[in-house]
Amino acid sequence: MIQFIFAKEMGNPSSFEGRHPNYKYMKNNKYTVTAALPYANGPLHLGHVAGVYLPADVFVRFLRMKKEDVVFVCASDEHGAAITLRAKKESTTPQEIVDKYHQINKKAFVDFGIGFDIYSRTSNPIHHQTASDYFKVLNDKGSFTKKTTEQYYDEDFKQFLADRYISGKCPNCSNDGAYGDQCEKCGTALSPMDLINPISTLSGKTPIKRETTHWFLPMDQHEEWLRPWIKEGILDGKQQHDPKTWRNQVNGQCMSWIDGGLHARAMTRDLDWGVKVPVEGADGKVLYVWLDAPIGYISATKEWAAKNNKNWKDYWTGDSKLIHFIGKDNIVFHAIIFPILLKEHGEFNLPYNVPAYEFLNLEGDKFSTSRNWAVWLHEYMAENPDKIDELKYVLTSIAPESKDAEFTWKEFQARINNELADILGNFVNRAVVLTHKYFDANVPNRGELTDVDKDVIAQMAEFPAKIEGLIRKYKIREAQSEAMNFARLGNKYLAETEPWKLAKTDMERVETIMNIALQITANLTIVFAPFLPEKAKTIAFFLNCGTLDWDLAGSVDILAASHALDSNKPSILVSKIEDPFVEAQVAKLEASKLEKAAEDKAAQPIQHPVQKAETTFDDFMKMDIRVGEILEAEKVKKSDKLLKMLVDTGLDKRTIVSGIAEHFTPEDVIGKKVSVLMNLAPRKIRGVVSEGMILIAENSVGELSFLSPEETTFNPGSDIS
Repeated sequence: MIQFIFAKEMGNPSSFEGRHPNYKYMKNNKYTVTAALPYANGPLHLGHVAGVYLPADVFVRFLRMKKEDVVFVCASDEHGAAITLRAKKESTTPQEIVDKYHQINKKAFVDFGIGFDIYSRTSNPIHHQTASDYFKVLNDKGSFTKKTTEQYYDEDFKQFLADRYISGKCPNCSNDGAYGDQCEKCGTALSPMDLINPISTLSGKTPIKRETTHWFLPMDQHEEWLRPWIKEGILDGKQQHDPKTWRNQVNGQCMSWIDGGLHARAMTRDLDWGVKVPVEGADGKVLYVWLDAPIGYISATKEWAAKNNKNWKDYWTGDSKLIHFIGKDNIVFHAIIFPILLKEHGEFNLPYNVPAYEFLNLEGDKFSTSRNWAVWLHEYMAENPDKIDELKYVLTSIAPESKDAEFTWKEFQARINNELADILGNFVNRAVVLTHKYFDANVPNRGELTDVDKDVIAQMAEFPAKIEGLIRKYKIREAQSEAMNFARLGNKYLAETEPWKLAKTDMERVETIMNIALQITANLTIVFAPFLPEKAKTIAFFLNCGTLDWDLAGSVDILAASHALDSNKPSILVSKIEDPFVEAQVAKLEASKLEKAAEDKAAQPIQHPVQKAETTFDDFMKMDIRVGEILEAEKVKKSDKLLKMLVDTGLDKRTIVSGIAEHFTPEDVIGKKVSVLMNLAPRKIRGVVSEGMILIAENSVGELSFLSPEETTFNPGSDIS
């Protein structure tokens, strides 16, 4: 356990954590930090990053600065129905899908600076073996019950339907697009039988029920120990974790499930893609993805350990702390189902904490892959390789730790300009530039201290412990805010002391001020390193001080007098975001959504109207269809859809009103030769008498086209009926 030593006070350590300046952490633990395995069926967007990978990376970077023994693992989740659905949609194989998106996402993580010790994949042989062995251990222990039940079956495709192959109305929030395992709108975990009006996503038809046999995890048998473990942190009579550090949404969702009564859940599926069920009589069955995927954390640790001469069990047993960074839609799987599986196995630690994040929305709407309403991580970095730490800063500033948050490009601009540039960038620039100007880029001596100096030095000493305490409580957003407050302290100090004015009369005083300002700058390279690693390195480069340990943070003696800064004058640390950048990003979002909608509509099968009732040749011969030429056109007042046209029919010039104004402007139609139904009874439309009908066709994507005679020899009045 983490212990605390106090110089002056003893008592309850937790009451001092994060705010008492005289404590330090004793390093006697290992940490296994996991970030939720992303499905390898699409690229990563900012919603994924803000709610899982970035906060996990900040936490791990901090632990490494504290010289804690930590392994940071993740992998592509390459099994499950979501992969096979994507493969069907793109007319390819599941293997080609996972190979494609594993590489895209792995590169995105590297480019974004997410410092995994290993980023593996669940299609690797080591994972298949690990997951298979795990299942066999539990099966041999009697942890599963084998049951034959009715499940949904698609008669057209002749296969049982896994959870993601079924959609319907959510019984909790009435969302019509819920899947058979979860409603992505309200986050409720479901089973296919819970859905109202279920539909097969393969055929679009209502599936039938047919008997099949699966291995179930009887979760109801685990309620007795789960309740005190989640509520009080007690496992087998011992304090295993501090429940006060678990987020309310995690405790609330878990207790809601338990209080409502847990039910047996199938741990196998009827699929041909995944880890094969390693027992007799299980042909055509694979492990349920929520049994398979979390074991990916274990297999990835094994893979990493083998390459680094480590014992992987050291990070899953004993004093090691298991921390799962996830989104709120994965709470039940990481805080109930996986802990049950870990405890049933008997050799592994249960999660020490499950910091779950709420959802990040985008410009007033939810991130949506299906509607292409997203900012894709790999695209952002390709277009803005110089603004990666800027994005990290904004995403951490708005991190949805306790409630849903929203990303907008306007706020992106405001936070970078008003905080990152005007506070951090401005202070660093002032401190370094003035040192170059007055002291030839050497750290000046610190002389006699005033009360202002002493107050600033006292405040400097408090920031690191405050930031550390917040990070250890998984309050990453607040921790970064305190780091920025540290920079605010430096700005305030320079603004109050005004060394540029004192330089005319009192250089001794300027020496002291600039020494303290540079010590603050050195401190900023430390406290910002977990959040903005590249900016921290740049500041350290300006100071010519290299990487600094966290244990130095708060000191006013990091840089010795006469220490030489980099001989070159500093460049701008943070460039401001201009309005055209914001406007271009918003326009790109809107354009991509419209493009995706058009693609989807074009990809849909052509829906032709059903054939109308039979008519007779005599009835057809009653229709008088002739060539007409549109002479004049204008929009009908107070209508967005109607055009009023004057048409030369060869017999006369008549007015015809048509609902085509959303597709054609008056200028588009003037001079067009069209087919006119002449003997349609006149009809008043919006106060205008229409004396005929212009014949128009509509294609599968809603585009309109005139039924026009192609040859110019057809003049107005030509009979084409």
